[in-house]
Amino acid sequence: MIRMDEDKFHSFIHTLVSIKESIKFCKVCAGLTELEICEICSSPIRNSKLICVVEQPEDILFIENTGEMSGKYHVLNGSISPLDGIGPDKLRIKELLNRLKEEEIEELLLATNPTLEGDATAGYISSSLKDSGIKISRIAHGISVGSTLEFADQYTLGKAIRSRLPF
Repeated sequence: MIRMDEDKFHSFIHTLVSIKESIKFCKVCAGLTELEICEICSSPIRNSKLICVVEQPEDILFIENTGEMSGKYHVLNGSISPLDGIGPDKLRIKELLNRLKEEEIEELLLATNPTLEGDATAGYISSSLKDSGIKISRIAHGISVGSTLEFADQYTLGKAIRSRLPF
């Protein structure tokens, strides 16, 4: 960029500013969009009975790239982290609970990160909804496909053993 032509550089900066000004948070899921309600939330072909809960807006893109998620999303804007002073009240958990009261949801897929904070957040949400009648599921954790056991840390290997599936 230092060697970039002055006009091209200013055009690049202007484009970045324009993009930043046009991007906002979806009023339903808090994902990134240029619209009031994102294309996923407003889509009539998405499964509106399935909500995938993620920590950050960019997590939606990663999950969408798999082609495996047919439902809609809810962004928490972080995870529970007592050491950082982040409790459930600082996340969009209340909005999630309100959404579950207003919409006919059959399943909630908790796709928080496989960290202590992500697990604590998933556990908190799950316990908050234990009597709701909504199916609560969690993304699987464990050893990466194509990896070997020798490169797995104890937490990941332990999680893989606890999350084992019948063969």
